[in-house]
Amino acid sequence: MAKPISMIFEEQKTGEEKNQESIQSLKEHAAENTEALKEAIVLISELQGSGILDAAVSLVKAKEKVAEIAIGQMVRPPVTNMINNAMAAAGALSELDPEFTKKLVNGLNLGIKKADEGLQSNKKASVWDLVKAMKDPDINRTLLFGLNLIKGIGQGLK
Repeated sequence: MAKPISMIFEEQKTGEEKNQESIQSLKEHAAENTEALKEAIVLISELQGSGILDAAVSLVKAKEKVAEIAIGQMVRPPVTNMINNAMAAAGALSELDPEFTKKLVNGLNLGIKKADEGLQSNKKASVWDLVKAMKDPDINRTLLFGLNLIKGIGQGLK
């Protein structure tokens, strides 16, 4: 009867053998990805030629100073005010009805076009023109919208 195996010997690779395996693996990967490597080399060459690569390397080397400057700029009151305003505006916009907002923006665009046409005509408005304009349903609708808008703003400012 045979004796049971009581010890298993693992083959220990030398540093040179590990290096040879790494080099062989790199050669295989390079052979599989020849086109990608060529494009990467062209990209790096272009970045080097334009000076962008040097700037990127310098930026990475100075990462601690760059981060310190960026954080210093981010905590300035104008920047924090801008962030707070953007968050407040986003919150307010999330409460608006998208369909109404779309109608309002379309009306604003049309109004700007009409206003530009009016400027181009160089026509002067008289008091009588203003009185007649009050009878125009579009103008009347806009005036009522504006009056209700400023009333709502006033209530919100209490």
